[in-house]
Amino acid sequence: MSLDPAVASALPTVKVVGTGLLGTSVGLGLSAGGARVLLADPSPTALALARDLGAGTMAEGGGDDVGLVVVACPPDVTAGVVLAELAAHPAATVTDVASVKSGILADVAARGGDLSRYVGGHPMAGRERSGPVAARGDLFIGRPWVVCPGEKAGTERVDAVRRLALALGAVPVVMPAAEHDASVAVVSHVPQVAASLVAARLRHAPDGAVALAGQGLRDVTRIAASDPLLWAQILAANAEPVLDVLRAVRGDLDRVIEGLQAIAAEAAPGAAAGPAPGARAAVARVVADGNVGRDRIPGKHGGQATRYEVVTVVVPDEPGSLARLFADVGAAGVNVEELALEHAPGRAVGLVEVSVLPAVRERLEAALDTAGWKVVA
Repeated sequence: MSLDPAVASALPTVKVVGTGLLGTSVGLGLSAGGARVLLADPSPTALALARDLGAGTMAEGGGDDVGLVVVACPPDVTAGVVLAELAAHPAATVTDVASVKSGILADVAARGGDLSRYVGGHPMAGRERSGPVAARGDLFIGRPWVVCPGEKAGTERVDAVRRLALALGAVPVVMPAAEHDASVAVVSHVPQVAASLVAARLRHAPDGAVALAGQGLRDVTRIAASDPLLWAQILAANAEPVLDVLRAVRGDLDRVIEGLQAIAAEAAPGAAAGPAPGARAAVARVVADGNVGRDRIPGKHGGQATRYEVVTVVVPDEPGSLARLFADVGAAGVNVEELALEHAPGRAVGLVEVSVLPAVRERLEAALDTAGWKVVA
């Protein structure tokens, strides 16, 4: 998928309120497609920066003929901003990009907001970095954009938010707010907690231990670099669904701890007990269940997950090395399905893991060997 200029240029004037990562990315993508975008933000500096980056022009006030408002503010103030924009633009559709939906919908309803014109939204995209300087116009391409209309939302209002997502290259998915919140708890919010918990164990780990870190640790902790204030707001706003998942995770963790305690007791000096029945099975079961769960994650382009073979190549850490490797892979007629790069400790080389379809693995290894690359068995 890609940005859709035809859809973007057909949108009414879009006002983006909040020029952080998501708001500026929305502005950049729509502006690139030919839409008229107006920007608003309580921070003059953030607003001017988003404008200078090309995300749109500054909103002048009540005289603007706005047809669609995108609220891109922190979750704890989103409902208030939605209400203000509904009042300021009586004919406009108002949506938002907050990662929690039920509480905002309920708050807007309780405070008398026009629910026929408000349609919640949540693009499933982001980065560890924040602010307008981290924004990208292609941030949403190929990503789900969840549309969460309330029962009173007009059909044409829902369609306006769907067209917004399509203009930005996203895939609109219509879902009730409560279902959305339960879903993101398990696929986004708890993974953030888990990554942060693992990364927190590194704070006081010996330097020698941290020096051994490989790609597995980097993969697990990548999102631990996220904004603490923003995530405190997100988790607070979605507390109950997150608690449900965390309690289930705690049950699994308790079973692993009990199994490992039983195994450790076997090896204790003077231990009278024999092998602990079921202890190893309890530990293995968690890993096996993880295999099954991981296989459910959608594969390329949202399709069914596919098993790949990995070809690992030693690459010099110097300009042009990756370009030469990719050229040789292409010359072999092989498509790269996934890619990972890890630098070898203490050596000026990297290990490039090229994931390919199983049927072409041996052909690629032979071609790279012929081309002079060191392929790691």
